[in-house]
Amino acid sequence: MPTWHYSTDIAEKYPEKTAKAMIWDAPISPKEATEVARELRGKGLEDAIKYLKKVIKMEEPVPLRRYNRKVAHKRGLGAKAKVASGRYPVKTAKYFLKLLTNVRANAEGKGLEVEKLKIVHIASHKGMTIKRWMPRAYGRATPEFEKRTHLEVIVMEVE
Repeated sequence: MPTWHYSTDIAEKYPEKTAKAMIWDAPISPKEATEVARELRGKGLEDAIKYLKKVIKMEEPVPLRRYNRKVAHKRGLGAKAKVASGRYPVKTAKYFLKLLTNVRANAEGKGLEVEKLKIVHIASHKGMTIKRWMPRAYGRATPEFEKRTHLEVIVMEVE
C-alpha cells in the first residue's frame, strides 16, 4: 500500500491546534485547482466555504492569475483581484467544498473551535493521467486523456 504525505510539516509542529484533510485522484483540472487553492489560501474556513458556494452558484468568479491566456474578463474583478480575467470552475469548487467540509468535521472531532479556524496550507498537485485511445477509421486512433489532481488542506485555530 502506498503512503500519503502532506507537502508541509506544520501539522506535526502544532498537532493540538491543527486539522488536516486530503482528496486523492479527484477528476478535476490541475490548472483550475491551482487557481482555486491560491484564492482560498489564508482565508477563514467559514469564509472560504461561503466563497465556494458563490462560485458554484456562478455569482462570484475565481480570478485567474497564472493560467489566464485568452480568458474573458468578468464583472467585479477589477482592482479587488488585481487581474480582470476569471472563470467559474464549478466542478473544481465542488471538490474543494467537499475537502473543506471534511477538514471542518476533522477539526470538530479534535475539539477545535470552527469559527477560529484559518487555512494555513492548501495545495493541489498533479496526479496520474488515465490514457485511453478511441479507434477511428483507416487504422487511426484519437487519444482520450483524463487528468487527476490531489488536494490537501491544513487549518489552524488562531485567536
